[in-house]
Amino acid sequence: MGLDTKPLSTLHRKASFDLGDFDVPTGREEEWRFTPLRRLRGLHNGTADEGGKVLVEAEAAPEVTVETVDRDDPRLGTAHVPSDRVSAQAWTAFTHATVVTVPKEAVASAPTVLRIHGEDALSPGGAAAYGHTTVIVEPFAEATLVLAHRGAATYADNVEFIVGDGARLSVISLQDWADGSVHVSHQHARLGRDARFVSHNVSLGGDVVRISPSISYDGPGGDAELYGVYFADGGQHLEHRLLVDHAVPNCRSRVDYRGALQDQDAHAVWIGDVIIRAEAEGTDTYELNRNLVLTDGTRVDSVPNLEILTGEVAGAGHASASGRLDDEHLFYLQARGITFDEARRMVVRGFLGQLVERIEVAEVREKVREAIEAELDTGAADTGARG
Repeated sequence: MGLDTKPLSTLHRKASFDLGDFDVPTGREEEWRFTPLRRLRGLHNGTADEGGKVLVEAEAAPEVTVETVDRDDPRLGTAHVPSDRVSAQAWTAFTHATVVTVPKEAVASAPTVLRIHGEDALSPGGAAAYGHTTVIVEPFAEATLVLAHRGAATYADNVEFIVGDGARLSVISLQDWADGSVHVSHQHARLGRDARFVSHNVSLGGDVVRISPSISYDGPGGDAELYGVYFADGGQHLEHRLLVDHAVPNCRSRVDYRGALQDQDAHAVWIGDVIIRAEAEGTDTYELNRNLVLTDGTRVDSVPNLEILTGEVAGAGHASASGRLDDEHLFYLQARGITFDEARRMVVRGFLGQLVERIEVAEVREKVREAIEAELDTGAADTGARG
């Protein structure tokens, strides 16, 4: 089935469950021009063989229910309608879905963890897997969810978060795939009146990772905070495309994504789209992307877009900055007896650590710290070898 949507802007043109409503991307389209389509292994054009192996294991809080359901479950697809061909392909091709439910007024006593593990031997013609996850947080409930992606896979999925009136949901999505993996994901949150949603996307592993978080509001008072940390090594493509659609009055959004890049052909892409519609008076929004370039040979594309259709806003702004390590900072530290390598580490830790510290699950926070240290070790070894 297809849904007709008025093309409010160039930021959000089409939405449909029907794969046939989307043309095969060529790379010339605005939404695909930064993505290396040839490295998607057919996820974008229907040539990928199905049969890939991605397992989902759940560790639920006592108050939370996790179910594996067939694709005809009526709860699926109620919050997110695919907005590009890969998302529509994932909707068409998945066979089973995961549904997470937090009952009304329940306060989860522990995080709920979904471990998404790829078990494929990767090759240029490797089989693809498709998934779907629906998370329902009923009114006035509170929960924390961890999505931990690991292993080897060619994987496309849709994740929808339905956050009821007065409810709170915090999500940590960790993309820590094995080398050579491909992951294309849409993560959409629909917020009720006075609902609060906080997400942390941490992208570290894989060959090509493209994550598209989006937010919509069903009632006034909705509050969304979207944070992201990524570290791209040589040859990696890490892409994050965000859309915040303010369509009701008096809602708030904050976006802060930060990344580091090192070694030849490391590529980071961040697209931040915010729409404030005519009826969304009183909106308060700000988005920020910052990138730290550690070596030559890397590439950063950072594009903030803000479309305002009303003059009655509480606040609206955006900023983007990409640059090298500050020579003055490094000199200051080295002048006090700190080696260049340790000075470099201190600057990167401080830069990314401000967001890592916001991750509320201590175990995940520590794993992210360790992963960043491992990336810095690799960079230090490469620098030493070149020297």
